[in-house]
Amino acid sequence: MADKSNPTLEETGTYLFMEGFSLNSCAKAIRFVLEKNLLPKADRPDELTFIINSPGGDVGAMFGLVDTIKGSKIPVKTVGLGQIASCGLMLFLAGAKGRRLITPNTAILSHQFSWGSFGKEHELFATVKEFSLTQERILNHYKKCTGLSEKKIKEFLLPPEDVWLTTKEALDLGVADHVVTTY
Repeated sequence: MADKSNPTLEETGTYLFMEGFSLNSCAKAIRFVLEKNLLPKADRPDELTFIINSPGGDVGAMFGLVDTIKGSKIPVKTVGLGQIASCGLMLFLAGAKGRRLITPNTAILSHQFSWGSFGKEHELFATVKEFSLTQERILNHYKKCTGLSEKKIKEFLLPPEDVWLTTKEALDLGVADHVVTTY
């Protein structure tokens, strides 16, 4: 147990996610959220904070973490620091409305899902179906978290090309709630 006058990040309810998304990285983050939620109510932090600096990664692993955060009894604040790209942005969006903070120099990447595949013809048809289902999950996540219409999302956040956003654009599009220098 750490000294109470000098608590660890975990003891303050803060999780530093500075890596790509994989089953392993998301399992650690999911465990953090679940363990905090299982604490007796009197011992739970009022809020969890996820500080995110990530280039993206495994969409399936990311959605496991997003669903865990969305199901948390403890509100989750997200802080974009450095880079929130691809899955990093998707995790950032999962933060509680009003509690999605970005620092002034955060690089923000939104883009369409991409995936490689190989196999027999029937396997490829199944893969195409999963690709479409994943695209739909991503679009629905953006809609729920930004309040934008499908048309606006496809135009400004998920067009055919990669989209790098300024912090002002992120605020204007409902991707982030505040630009901060302290959090």
